[in-house]
Amino acid sequence: MEKKNKQLLVEGNDDKHVILALCRKFNLPELFDVESCDGIDNIFESIPVRFKSGIETIGIIIDADTDINERWKTVQKLLSNQRFNIPNDLPAEGLVLSNGEVKVGVWVMPNNNINGMLEDFMLFLVPKGDELLPVVDDTLNEIENRNLNRYLPIHKSKARIHSWLSWQEDPGTPLGFSITKRYLTTDNENCEQLINWMKKLFVE
Repeated sequence: MEKKNKQLLVEGNDDKHVILALCRKFNLPELFDVESCDGIDNIFESIPVRFKSGIETIGIIIDADTDINERWKTVQKLLSNQRFNIPNDLPAEGLVLSNGEVKVGVWVMPNNNINGMLEDFMLFLVPKGDELLPVVDDTLNEIENRNLNRYLPIHKSKARIHSWLSWQEDPGTPLGFSITKRYLTTDNENCEQLINWMKKLFVE
């Protein structure tokens, strides 16, 4: 399949399938490719090459992990080298800029404001009033209090959302399909913000 001249770069396959599920849910036009880059380092390393390829639009979705400010500094340096006038602070609604030749966008998971990752974004989509998530939290807290957890603290959100999904009608549903199957809601401010960012970057 011929590659489009607009690309959205994501860290891994989970990110890709979540984005594709959201695009289908919100009927976004198929104007761009979503490319899994197998890690954030590969995204950063590929940026200079991609800008030399004659591409029209590049979107970047990455995790903040434990330090959103450091992550943003890395992005600032990379894009400044490509002649973009980068603001000091990451916009809460996500970055969308043009250098006169190429349009670029940056979204830092989960919502451009806090530390975290894709799984923290997915936790935003757990329906309000859900009665299972508090049970998940109690269970994880008990495991941690007994020093039985095998996951690192940074990955607790992964343990939370995947535990929650393991207790749904179809246990172990992947993140993207959890949107398609409507286990998770998309009626959420953070979700709407992400969709609006993609529309502004790729459609408008």
